[in-house]
Amino acid sequence: MIRIAELKLPLEHSPEELHAAILERLGIKAGELAGFTVHKRSFDARRGVMALTYIIDAEVAGEARILARFKADPHISATPDMSYHFVGQAPANLPHRPVVVGFGPCGIFAALILAQMGFKPIVLERGREVRKRTQDTWGLWRKNVLNPESNVQFGEGGAGTFSDGKLYSQIKDPRHLGRKVLEEFVKAGAPEEILWLAKPHIGTFKLVGMVEKMRAEIIALGGEIRFESRVTDLILEDKGEVKQLRGVVLANGEEIRSDHVVLGLGHSARDTFEMLHQRGVFMEAKPFSVGFRIEHPQSLIDKARWGKYAGNEILGAADYKLVHHASNGRAVYSFCMCPGGTVVAATSEEGRVVTNGMSQYSRNERNANSGLVVSIDPSDYPGGAMAGIEFQRALESHAYVLGGSNYNAPAQLVGDFLAGRPSTAVGAVEPSYKPGVTWTDLSTALPDFAIAAMREAIPAMAKKIRGYDMHDAVLTGVETRTSSPLRITRGEDCQSLNVRGLYPAGEGAGYAGGILSAGVDGIKVAEALALDMLKA
Repeated sequence: MIRIAELKLPLEHSPEELHAAILERLGIKAGELAGFTVHKRSFDARRGVMALTYIIDAEVAGEARILARFKADPHISATPDMSYHFVGQAPANLPHRPVVVGFGPCGIFAALILAQMGFKPIVLERGREVRKRTQDTWGLWRKNVLNPESNVQFGEGGAGTFSDGKLYSQIKDPRHLGRKVLEEFVKAGAPEEILWLAKPHIGTFKLVGMVEKMRAEIIALGGEIRFESRVTDLILEDKGEVKQLRGVVLANGEEIRSDHVVLGLGHSARDTFEMLHQRGVFMEAKPFSVGFRIEHPQSLIDKARWGKYAGNEILGAADYKLVHHASNGRAVYSFCMCPGGTVVAATSEEGRVVTNGMSQYSRNERNANSGLVVSIDPSDYPGGAMAGIEFQRALESHAYVLGGSNYNAPAQLVGDFLAGRPSTAVGAVEPSYKPGVTWTDLSTALPDFAIAAMREAIPAMAKKIRGYDMHDAVLTGVETRTSSPLRITRGEDCQSLNVRGLYPAGEGAGYAGGILSAGVDGIKVAEALALDMLKA
């Protein structure tokens, strides 16, 4: 197979035109092209003309001859092997079963890979199965009732279930593990287009069914999944500075013995972080970001991004990615942008307000929303590894009060925010946050340096997205769970630096940021764990 990169065609072209472009690019006749597949398709809007850019894998006659002819061309090469290869298979007489804590994207793929290799993992998830969890989540959105153990953050599928379902990442992936993640999703019911779209997404409704099918496969392969099973302690054998893990303890007092545990926590498992810290597991503070959700009419974003092509079915709802380096040294940037989506209540603790963004596969809601966040450094919250959590909690508790102490979120019109005055009523943009918003002044919702940076950034961003600073656009607070505020540091073998047998993984441990990267990290850690078990 030969891979062709940067093959450009007009936005609306026929299959025959794509076929002809491949022939022309390779300088071959129709009979020499046995077939082709689209590896990736993206948009190119430079120079004011919208085009589709393809990466094509072509099956041709005389492959070696053609590759030799194009050896100096960086856009034509042999197609790499993207198939997944297991690192081993479990022996029949396993000394113990590995445990996976957490059943979000990281835990799902760690458990799936272990199950496919025959290790029959035991999965412990503190929340409920995905459909019951969905009911609990709607309880907060519709009735202002929070279930601290089953919500947007906790439960089968993890936080990614209630998101835009983005399936792209900027991680380095030389082994194409991301392809394994996407292929498993397709096998579980995702549309095949996620394999070739440059920015694929799924959406909550599709994710629910997919997660259930992946759970069923793990169980069919001998795995065991326990919901409402919160880990409250570790069983450790003291061997000096480095301890050996021998198992975990559940909230009901049950002990599960295992020398190999994947710690696939989400970034909101604060009580578990506290337990790990008390038990001496090495961790350190890391940077994260805080801010608000910003909402505009999706039509405004479409027009600003696509121009005369706005509304084109191929393009769909437009997204954006913005960054501004403020004069006070802070970076302000868009985060987790959700075209045609909604702002959702995402707290996991009583008496606190947290926002996030979500959209369905169709992306057809009236508003576009994105996190608008400011970088935070450990120097902003001195006090050690756990200090970032307290920093987040203080902002979330204050947002709860600003919102009316009933899980409504505090909100402000962008024009009022820039002018430094409170908002008192909705404008042209109807806020989508449920259970509801309370109009107020957000200037006290974040540290002064963050407010100053955002007030500088919004007008600057309007130079890139016309109308971004529209008066009636809505800011909803607060967005604090952009990433984990700490890292449970691991070595090259993926094990904790001072607890052998403990494998910190995914977003909560500070090694991923989003569904795809969390899934990839779950695979990496599962492989490292399997290799260690096979050595024994």
